[in-house]
Amino acid sequence: MASPEPRPPATPRSIGSFLSSELGRRTLSGIALVAVALGTAWWGGLAFDILWALAGALVCREWVALSPARAETVLGLGGAAAVAVASVVLSVSGHLPSALTALAVGAAGLAALGRDRTSRLWALAGLIYAAVIGLVPVAARALPEVGLVVILWMFAVVWMTDIAAYFTGRSLGGPKLWPSVSPKKTWSGFLGGLAAGSLAGMAVVAVAQGNGIAEGAPLWMVGCGSAVASAFGQLGDLAESALKRRAGVKDSGHIIPGHGGVMDRLDAFWAVALLVGLGLVVSSAVRAPAL
Repeated sequence: MASPEPRPPATPRSIGSFLSSELGRRTLSGIALVAVALGTAWWGGLAFDILWALAGALVCREWVALSPARAETVLGLGGAAAVAVASVVLSVSGHLPSALTALAVGAAGLAALGRDRTSRLWALAGLIYAAVIGLVPVAARALPEVGLVVILWMFAVVWMTDIAAYFTGRSLGGPKLWPSVSPKKTWSGFLGGLAAGSLAGMAVVAVAQGNGIAEGAPLWMVGCGSAVASAFGQLGDLAESALKRRAGVKDSGHIIPGHGGVMDRLDAFWAVALLVGLGLVVSSAVRAPAL
């Protein structure tokens, strides 16, 4: 029996077809996003802060576009501007109360601009939602010694959870996680993502401790915290899916080729950032001197 002929190598035409396909655009966009996120995180400073100020602004605009306030363009633009200004204030001053003051001024402006109570409440909710993206990474990266580790830990937990949940869910299938909101997500994917996110978070901290950073954090505690963050991130993904289903859209936007909007890429990261932000507030309160 004749052996099968070897498959011919990829031709320029087949490569071009892949790059022009939905998967190709998604792959290239994903690589670019990861490169920008890691590069600015490593560099820190103004480049990192501007990236997250822009991300927060775009998230706020997309949120308003998905909400009952969508007809009021000024609310989306005003909220985006408020988040960006608050993020820049935090970056320049390093003073969270100043950033929150800027955010409060923006909230007052949105309340004045909204036509009715419903649109005002949705716009204010979008402002708060987006502020987590615009402020928490900036505050976390500015932490002495451990700032970069915290950001890399957030990336590792979110990215590995997402990748493992996708492949585990596709390979094993099984009962759906929440079919009325996200028909493709399964419990097997959830658990696979949980395991991978937990291990990834521990790996980042273990490498940091090997280099003399964050040595006071027990790895078992890091693993537990990573598991909570992984689960929370997956809930954040589901929450955004519910918002999009309510709005009757597939994606929050079209700014990222193959990926949709900024909210689509940062829904799980938002949930993890919220946990980190709460941790920063609690640790700040614990360190504050008694009056």
